[in-house]
Amino acid sequence: MRKILTQKFFNRSTLAVARGLLGKFLVRELPRKSASPLRKSAHRIAVMITEVEAYDGPKDKASHASRGITPRTKIMFGKAGRFYIYFTYGMHWMLNIVTGKAGYPAAVLIRAGRTLDSKDINGPARLTKYLKIDKKINDKPAIRKTGLWFENRGTKIKPADILAGKRIGVDYAGRWAHKLYNFKIK
Repeated sequence: MRKILTQKFFNRSTLAVARGLLGKFLVRELPRKSASPLRKSAHRIAVMITEVEAYDGPKDKASHASRGITPRTKIMFGKAGRFYIYFTYGMHWMLNIVTGKAGYPAAVLIRAGRTLDSKDINGPARLTKYLKIDKKINDKPAIRKTGLWFENRGTKIKPADILAGKRIGVDYAGRWAHKLYNFKIK
């Protein structure tokens, strides 16, 4: 069973979406180089999501949205189910999916995944590199037409199999650094 996750899935609380994404698949469709310019072809890469982090609301000091609406963060204040992709450290793309109601800035960072041949891709920068994700997908909806979407393929993750911990690299965020908003499969 393969079912593409719709905007309805993402239009929920950030923490519910974050937990719910574990075990779902992130699917990337890329054009395949063909010997014939008349023949269009594509291939798909899929990874099962194994780790995420939630960024929840304007008061979350670990979130880019805590500084208000800027050209970079306006996506987080928009509709659920759209990608928020940003560049960090001058070399890495980070993939987030916007959650919740429009006007309430929240998103989930996709931190890690597992390929269909059981290779672990740990780290959000490694994941975007593997899936060939960059700013071209920023502010696009998570749908097949975009070339990047989420699928439910029937994998069940029990609540007891989810570890909750502190987010990574947000020590500057005061008490928000201690929120257990990092979720991963045991």
